[in-house]
Amino acid sequence: MVDGGYTGQPFASATDGILGASVQVAKRSELYTFSVIPQRWVVERSFAWIENCRRLWKNTERKLNTSLQLTHLTFLALLLRRL
Repeated sequence: MVDGGYTGQPFASATDGILGASVQVAKRSELYTFSVIPQRWVVERSFAWIENCRRLWKNTERKLNTSLQLTHLTFLALLLRRL
């Protein structure tokens, strides 16, 4: 499940090639009507949780792997807090 910014064939084919997973985009509904889409809410909630970690606000890490590991640690900390 990804945000609407990740639409497009290059991202979908790269995700399928590297991870072997399909991409499902949580799109906004019509422009002038308000209704909460459950899938989009999950994506936005996850982004809001990540923003609470100050080190992930800006990408200051030299290596991509370090940034990825910090993202994993952030979600792990969130899951452990909820236990």
